[in-house]
Amino acid sequence: MPISLQKGQKVSLTKGNPGLKNVVVGIGWDVNAFDTGGDFDLDAAAFLLTDAGRVSDQKDFVFYGNLKHPSGSVEHLGDNLTGAGDGDDEQIKIDLSKVPANISKIAFTVTIYDAEQRHQNFGQVSNAFVRIYNEANGEELLRYDLGEDFSIETAAVFGELYKNGDEWKFNAIGSGFQGGLAALCNNYGVDVE
Repeated sequence: MPISLQKGQKVSLTKGNPGLKNVVVGIGWDVNAFDTGGDFDLDAAAFLLTDAGRVSDQKDFVFYGNLKHPSGSVEHLGDNLTGAGDGDDEQIKIDLSKVPANISKIAFTVTIYDAEQRHQNFGQVSNAFVRIYNEANGEELLRYDLGEDFSIETAAVFGELYKNGDEWKFNAIGSGFQGGLAALCNNYGVDVE
């Protein structure tokens, strides 16, 4: 039975699952039933962060333009351009045993591609969630449904995996940002072209 989290709640992934190594972070959403004249393309990303809360290298940003971290610890399984259908819309695989020692946190974010041009924001998105499951057996470990009523935000931090001693924990964050991907990159120290 997966743990269903509330905003701000933290839970250990590895404490009750000794030997847990490979997990998949699934992110999904539905688009509300009105037309903005273009597809809704939400993009999941992972930022591998040091204790300072920032990336140590530009390659620590894993997204549709950089699908695999050099360490092999984080791999984005590809871009979903519409969010159609049930279940996960995008997935990111994590090998906890390969996460570099200088990385203490992995933040999972979602942004709306071309939000300004398409006049789109998270107020037009519903049923957004993040879930983590054990890749070895498919068992869902936790799920966080973003019940937040975002209105003007075009980017959101869904949650983060973080190291606490020798444990891996998950923090349900659910915070929105204005300014899309550029705002998130700026927040985490990624150079924006």
